[in-house]
Amino acid sequence: ISSILRIEKTNLLTSSVSAAFFGSSFNVVDQSGALKEVSRILHNDGFFACMWNHRNTADPLQKEIEGIIKKNIPHYSYGLRRKDPTQFINKSNLYGSVKKIEGSFTIKMTKENIIKAWKSHDTLYRQSGDKFSSIISEISKILKKEAYMVPYTTRIWYCKTL
Repeated sequence: ISSILRIEKTNLLTSSVSAAFFGSSFNVVDQSGALKEVSRILHNDGFFACMWNHRNTADPLQKEIEGIIKKNIPHYSYGLRRKDPTQFINKSNLYGSVKKIEGSFTIKMTKENIIKAWKSHDTLYRQSGDKFSSIISEISKILKKEAYMVPYTTRIWYCKTL
């Protein structure tokens, strides 16, 4: 028996929570089922939000990493994680007006932490097949310094239940 909580069927009581937030995960669930279940479990005027941290792919280091990925996976796609979910949320007819918050920041990351982050990148892993280890190795080889300033943008879409 699985102990994993599935957002599409939480078994939580109707109108039992005030907010439901998806941090870098709304792109990997059945979005239609998730929106219905979240609407069911939220109080009236409860909040739904989905958010992602995106690397700034215009940054020189990130461009180089993107080049490695595209060379190995020519049709690489970030999928839904880089797409605005507003229209999809609106089509559900379960929520009010969708608003967006966006902010950019830069974080100092060691070479080791950058490599760990890429090793945990599920979108890359799923699409790379047997090339995953070699892609990680190529990324590791271009990291010559012990630390880098890595630019990100956090994007959050949020709304209330109707």
